[in-house]
Amino acid sequence: MLPSYLLSLREGIEAALIVGILLGAVRQMKRLDLVPVIWLGTLSAGVLSILTAVLLTTLGLEMKDPGEAIFEGFTMLIAAALLTWMIFWMSTQSRTLKASLEADLQRASQFGQRAIFFVAFVAVLREGIELALFLTASVFVSTSLQTMVGALLGLGTAILLGWSIFASTVRLDLRRFFQVTGVMLVLFAAGLFAHGVHEFTEVGWIPAIIDHVWDFNSFISEQSTLGQLLGALFGYNPSPTLSEMIAYLAYFVVIGLGLQWSGRRSRKEAQAQA
Repeated sequence: MLPSYLLSLREGIEAALIVGILLGAVRQMKRLDLVPVIWLGTLSAGVLSILTAVLLTTLGLEMKDPGEAIFEGFTMLIAAALLTWMIFWMSTQSRTLKASLEADLQRASQFGQRAIFFVAFVAVLREGIELALFLTASVFVSTSLQTMVGALLGLGTAILLGWSIFASTVRLDLRRFFQVTGVMLVLFAAGLFAHGVHEFTEVGWIPAIIDHVWDFNSFISEQSTLGQLLGALFGYNPSPTLSEMIAYLAYFVVIGLGLQWSGRRSRKEAQAQA
C-alpha cells in the first residue's frame, strides 16, 4: 500500500501544481470564462487515466504464464524507466515548469477554448498515465486492494495539500518534498527494474548466471509481512539470482552518474545565465 500511496501522492501533487498554475494564469489574464474549460480538461484526463489503469491491470491479471511473466516484466521495466525519467525531469525542469505552462496557455488562448482544453488535458494526462502504469506495476508486487487503498489515500492527501497550498493555509516546502520522495522513488524504481529482470529470467530470456546468490527466507520470508513490505517498496527477494543483483546495483550506478551529470549541467547553465 505504501508504494502506491507514495506514487499517488507525488503524482497528485504535481497534477495539483499544474492545475493551480493554469488557473492562476487565466486569472492573471482576466479570462475567468476559461476556468471551466481547464477543469473539464483536467477531469477528462483523470477519467482516461483511470480507464488506462483498469485496462492495464485487468489485462495483466487475466494473462497466464509465460505471457503473464512477460507482461509483468515489460510493465515493470517501462515503469522503472518512466520513474527514472520523472526524477531527472523534476531535477532539471521544475524551475521552469510555471513559466512553461503559462507560456503554453498564453499561446493557446489565441486559438480559443479548445486549445485551452488541450493544454490542461495533455498536462494532467501525462501525470495520470504515468501513475496508471506505476500502479499497474505495483499490483504485481502487492495486491489489487492494497494498491487501490494506497492510491486513493495518496490522491486524497494530494488534493488536501494542493488545496491548502493555494489557499495559503499551509506552506509546503516543495523542493524538500520532491527530494525526499525522489529518494524513495529511486529505491522503488531499482526494485521494479530488478523484478522485471527476474520475470525475464523466469521465461528464459535472461540467464540467471547463478540461481540463488543467497537465501534469506529463514530470516525474512518472502511471505511474511515485513518481506512483503520490503518487496513492494524495494524489490526485496530473499533468494535472488545473480542477474537480479547485477541489475539492482547497476541501476544505482547509472542513476547516480546521471544525477551527477545533470547537476553539473544545471550549475553550468545557471552560471552562464548569471
